[in-house]
Order: sequence, then structure tokens, then C-alpha cells
Amino acid sequence: MTHVTNSLQERQPDNYFYRLIHLSNIQKREFRKFIIALLFLSPSLIIFIVFVFIPLFRTVYLSTFLTNPLGKPVSFVGLEQYRRLFATPVFLNSLQRSLLFVAYTVPSTIVVSLGLALLGNLRLKGIAVFRMFFSLTIAVSAATSSLIFLYLFHPALGSLNYLLSLIGLQAVPWLVNVNTALPAIAIASVWLQIGLNTVILLAAMQGISEELYESAMIDGANYWQQFRNITIPMLSSAFFFLIVVDILAAFQTFTQIHVMTSGGPVNSTNVLVFSIYREFYFNGQYGFAAAQAVMLFLIMLGLTIFQFGILERQVFYD
Repeated sequence: MTHVTNSLQERQPDNYFYRLIHLSNIQKREFRKFIIALLFLSPSLIIFIVFVFIPLFRTVYLSTFLTNPLGKPVSFVGLEQYRRLFATPVFLNSLQRSLLFVAYTVPSTIVVSLGLALLGNLRLKGIAVFRMFFSLTIAVSAATSSLIFLYLFHPALGSLNYLLSLIGLQAVPWLVNVNTALPAIAIASVWLQIGLNTVILLAAMQGISEELYESAMIDGANYWQQFRNITIPMLSSAFFFLIVVDILAAFQTFTQIHVMTSGGPVNSTNVLVFSIYREFYFNGQYGFAAAQAVMLFLIMLGLTIFQFGILERQVFYD
């Protein structure tokens, strides 16, 4: 018995040493894998660093300085530019215009896209042609769509006012009235976005199992009950994705504003992105424009965190 105990005590150091060597080998392999993964990711990381992170830090840095006419920092002012933001009616108006534009476009885009996706999901002869037509906007640029709607909204030659005159309604000053300019641009933005949204929703609908609908029909569920209790819950992940993407896209809308109204009339379409562009390129307020850009970034970041922290809890993943 004593001989066996001594033998075990002699082997324990050897086993401990073996475990250390084994653990060291595992750590070396994991480190090697990490280095290889970094090598594969390095092109993307370099692009992100050069075109995303460096400009971001540069913008934050510039927002704390007053600049000369060439945009070079000359005087450190700390958070003074941010204090100016909330004391400037132009910024507050731009923030209000941006939030209103998001409210106009995001719900409308999702509702219209859902309706088109439901039609495109019908099993009818020639439905592929319909799907092709509503997806054409994916291939249209923002500048092209803006020029199209610029013609449609023309107060004298526009097709929309001509159609209104045929049914006895007065012409609408789409882009020259402070009350209609932003909704008019929202209409153009919704038209441009519905193609991609509809394709995503249609793909999600076609991924829903037919067995769910068959079971519901056997239980006596009508079309509305199937839509409410099966289709909508199963599309929740697609809705969540579209809400995040559409809100970010709406906050970054620039081309439609630039082509159709240039922020007018009377700053009624001067959203945050266009206000940054105007302050930077026309007014020479480089630090002030950088502060606006940082605030826009923080707003979008806060909304995204809220969506992933709160809204994602309501998402049903199959």
C-alpha cells in the first residue's frame, strides 16, 4: 500500500507538467488561428480604419476647434460648438425636419412594401412580371428618381397636377410650399425605397412554412386571422431589419433634398445632413458642421441601440 502511494505521488508532478505543456500548445494554436484570421480580415479592417474610424475621430477633433477659412484648426473651444447647436434655430429646425422626415417615410415605406409583397406572393399567372416591375426601383439611383419626381411635381407642367385637374382638384404647389415640400420629398423617397423593402418581405413570406397556413385553415381561421397570427409574427425579423435600415437611410437622405429643393423653401426641407453640407461647403463653419455631424452620429447610434435593446425583444426568430 505504501509502495502504491509513493508511486502515485511520483507521477503527480509528471501529470501536472504534461497538463501545462498541453495547455500551452492549445494557447499557441488559438493564437495562431487569431493571427491567421486577422490576416484574412486585414483588407476590410484597413478600409474601415481609413474610411470610417479615422474620419470619425477627425470629425470629433475638428468639432472642438474654431477653424480658419481653409478648415485648419486654430483655436480650441472645447464643447462650445455643441452649446451653439442648441442655441441656433437653424440646427433645431434641421433636427425637427429630420425627425419629421423619418416619421413620414419609414412607416409609409414598410406599409406599402408589405402590401406589394402580399400581392407578389399570390400564386397567379404572370405574377413574375408584377414582381419585376415593383423591384425596378432597386436599379434606380437617388439622383435619377429625384429628377423624375422633379418633373412630376412641376407646378405648371407636372403630371400629378394635371391628373388632379382632371378630377376637378386644385393644383398643389408641391416643392414651393413650406407645408408640402417635405411630404413631396418623402413620397419620392418612399418610391425609391419600396423596391428593396418589398423584395426582402417577399423573400421572408416565401420562407414561411405552408403547413402553418394549412393547420390554421383546418382550424377554421380566415385570411385576416392567418395574416395577423401567422404572417405578421413570422415576418417580425424582416420588419426589425427594415426598421433599422430605413431609419438610418432616412436620416442620411441627401440627394433628393439637394436635387429637388436645396433645403428650401424657407428651410422647410433643410434636414440635418443637408445642413451639415451647407455649413461646411458654403458657410465655411467647419467646426460647427463637424459638431452637427457628431450629433447626427450620436442620434443614429442611440436609436440603433434602442432598437436592438428594446424592439429586438419582440422579434420572433424561427
